[in-house]
Amino acid sequence: MNSRRKRKIIDGFHYALMAAASIGVGATLTGIIAYILIQSAGRFNLSVIFGPVTESFLPMIAATAWTVVVSLAIALPVGIMTAIYLHEYASRSRLSRFLGVAIDTLAGIPSIIYGLFGLLLFCRVLNLGQSVIAGGLTLSIMILPVIIRTTEEALKTVPNSFREGSLSLGATKYQTIIHAVLPPSLPGILTAAILAIGRVVGESAPVLFTVGIAKNLPKTIFEGGRTLTIHLYYLTKEAISPDDFAQAFTAAAVLIIFILIINTAVKIIGGSLGFTGENID
Repeated sequence: MNSRRKRKIIDGFHYALMAAASIGVGATLTGIIAYILIQSAGRFNLSVIFGPVTESFLPMIAATAWTVVVSLAIALPVGIMTAIYLHEYASRSRLSRFLGVAIDTLAGIPSIIYGLFGLLLFCRVLNLGQSVIAGGLTLSIMILPVIIRTTEEALKTVPNSFREGSLSLGATKYQTIIHAVLPPSLPGILTAAILAIGRVVGESAPVLFTVGIAKNLPKTIFEGGRTLTIHLYYLTKEAISPDDFAQAFTAAAVLIIFILIINTAVKIIGGSLGFTGENID
């Protein structure tokens, strides 16, 4: 067997392994979603979302949506600007190395520590109480590492020829970043937003400490509430009969659909603005 044929066999084997891994990931996700939807099939209908406030999931959906919006509104601009500074202005400085260590440290801190920090600083010291704004501020700090690192990787994919061409035409550094660097990297920034949304929606400890567990419908960001994740935790904790578990699975189905809707909306918005990432050459 010659070396060329041997390399083709090895390449085919590696391709088969990667294809099997990809199929396994897709099958796992499909299986989880299908199992939850099947378990909640008998109870899931529009009334669980749009029914009376005291009986439906509407208060939890509103609290979750408020928390996501507030967290992203704070963390996205800060994270994107930090990533631009680290990659475009201070990529080799001592400050960038220190900030890199700080960002990696933030990413490794357990979420319950963020919850305790938010409870002490935002809820008590700043006297915001258990509210959506307190939870949003806490979660915005927690998702900063995800946004910064993902945005940095997106900026690295932009060829240096884009920057050099813009500068050679007389554009300033700021104009080059805004018009030549950011547009091609926006698909990666959208990915950072999606990852951050998933982190915010899935957290429980920081939300429990800062947003609260009240089953009221928050009308402003200065009111507390109960997110879908916290509600699911309490339903599971208090479940005894099969009907209780069915209600918990219904909450899980609502949570999954909520995440899918938000992620799809972000993708559609990015696609409608032309940020598909397919025309970067």
